[in-house]
Amino acid sequence: MTRTRVRGRYSPEHISLGWIALFSGPALVLYTVLVIVPILTAFVYGLFDWKGTTAGAFVGLGNYIELFTRYPVNEQIGAAFWHNVLFFIGTMLVQNTIGLGLAVLLHRTTTGKRLFQTLYSTPYLLSPLIVGYLWAMLLSPTFGPINAGLRAIGLDALALPWLGQPGTALPVLILINAWQWIGGPLLIFGAALGGIPQELEEAAALDGASPSRLFWSIRFPLIMPAVGIITVLTFIGCFNLFDLVYALGGSGGGPSGSMDVLGLLYYRLAFDGGTNAIGESSAMAVLMFALVFGVAIALERFLRRREVS
Repeated sequence: MTRTRVRGRYSPEHISLGWIALFSGPALVLYTVLVIVPILTAFVYGLFDWKGTTAGAFVGLGNYIELFTRYPVNEQIGAAFWHNVLFFIGTMLVQNTIGLGLAVLLHRTTTGKRLFQTLYSTPYLLSPLIVGYLWAMLLSPTFGPINAGLRAIGLDALALPWLGQPGTALPVLILINAWQWIGGPLLIFGAALGGIPQELEEAAALDGASPSRLFWSIRFPLIMPAVGIITVLTFIGCFNLFDLVYALGGSGGGPSGSMDVLGLLYYRLAFDGGTNAIGESSAMAVLMFALVFGVAIALERFLRRREVS
């Protein structure tokens, strides 16, 4: 096989497998050790009945059946799944809609654009545990500045225990999560809008297109790949939720379990699940992985087909 040189170097099609292995090998090893091995280990552990840290008899799908038949886990798993679904819907409506709106407002704006992008993205860099504990103090019904401010302006009726009653706990959780992660969709949508040829927008404006018509007919169809990416990432993040809700409501999931999610249920099974904690929590981990991985792949393919059509 002849080798062609491009500016004194070998062309990409002639790079040997050895070089590929050299550069990708370390990352592949880390990924295998930190991701693949734990997944396989959890799958194997979930097939056995455990006595503490000692593996017992092989039970096959017994641990999975226990999750859906043993009280109170069988009731908690359904409620936790439903809370994850509501959290995903709320995040899509609040976080990503506002992120898109802010990206549109900042689109082709030069004055203060970088400043506002930085301000909106700064909470993104904080740990969700820190964000959760911070907002728990801000919303405290006894010494929190938010309720104190509401009382100071005469809105005593709105000075509620926001995280202490089932009706407001989950919506507040969604809003806090949106506050922290809104910088992600803002930057992704901003990059997608920046890739739209300005000539298309100018031509539509010359044809008399209103701003709303310009957005829905020109901009939105062209940023659909970004919408798909954000949808999949939002789903994965919402169904892996743990640290923020743990900081705000503890391992029990807030008042009457109104913020309970699958991640918290896994945590309780692992640390308060009795003698067979390893078996049931491993089965729960495998179910969560299968759910997130399967739905994420299905979402990605569905949205890709929509983009093509």
